[in-house]
Amino acid sequence: MSADTSSTPLPAVPLKSPLSVPARRLLLLAALALLAVVLFMTLGLKGNVHYILVHRGLVLATMLLVAFASGVATLLFQTVTHNRILTPSIMGLEALFILIQTGLIFFVDADGFRMPGIVGKFLCEALLLLLFSVVLYRWLLGGVGVNLHRVLLTGLIFGTLFRSLSTLLQRLLSPGEFAILQGRIFATFTRAAPEIIAVAALIVAGVAVLVWRMRHELDVLALGRHAAINLGVAYQQKVITVLLLVSLLVAVSTALVGPLTFLGLLVANLAWQIIGSHRHQYLLPGVFLTAVITLVGGQLILERMLNMAGTLSVVIEFTGGALFLYLLIKKAAL
Repeated sequence: MSADTSSTPLPAVPLKSPLSVPARRLLLLAALALLAVVLFMTLGLKGNVHYILVHRGLVLATMLLVAFASGVATLLFQTVTHNRILTPSIMGLEALFILIQTGLIFFVDADGFRMPGIVGKFLCEALLLLLFSVVLYRWLLGGVGVNLHRVLLTGLIFGTLFRSLSTLLQRLLSPGEFAILQGRIFATFTRAAPEIIAVAALIVAGVAVLVWRMRHELDVLALGRHAAINLGVAYQQKVITVLLLVSLLVAVSTALVGPLTFLGLLVANLAWQIIGSHRHQYLLPGVFLTAVITLVGGQLILERMLNMAGTLSVVIEFTGGALFLYLLIKKAAL
């Protein structure tokens, strides 16, 4: 006689969350980023509200563009180089930007090259930085194989050369011209004109679409050269494409606000730890949101809690530099 099991309760099966752990962490980052943006735009509104909102909106738009450009560029660069302590600044682009600004003041005048206008000047600076990258990659990666170590070493040498030339020219400037130069080569988020922000937004939006369409191929590139080739990815072509996109993002960010060497390194490594996934469909928005929280939240703290007792770019460079030294020491100890 069989036992009656009709009344036996079935074991409870835990319901799985419809969202994965990286997706839930992305939502948390998005909520924190939105909170930072809302507080930045609304805290301390008094007096001429329209003027304050317009000014803060321009500063916020600049920070959002730099957050995407710097963070995503570093993430892409680390993906193709397979190294989390490298940043695109090693290619010498930011050193070239400083050399361009120094040369404009030394050879032209303290007002810079004004003929093409502010948008034309911005585009000329970005195109010069991009042209340097195209020539460099075409020269170094035009052969049969891809030698990223040779690219990194050559970029480091060019960066040292550009800094040496900049230092030489800066020593020949008058004190007034040198003071003007210091204002141009230190990153600031408050000097970009609306026209420049609009042009930069169009460029960044186009790059964002291309990068998002490549997100699955980036996962394969992160596996290494041999694995990517075995899985059917045109490795050399994709690596060159990624490096050019990185150069374009760095050029736009640097021409927009000035050099920020360690911002990308800081937010990229934070995103790796927070997201906890190697898939770029999570890492790409994760590094952007982390950069937004870092920039907007840092500016909010400096303005509202520290009464502008410092400069955001200096704080970020100091923190990112300390993180860079920590990663170097940690890697050497392994």
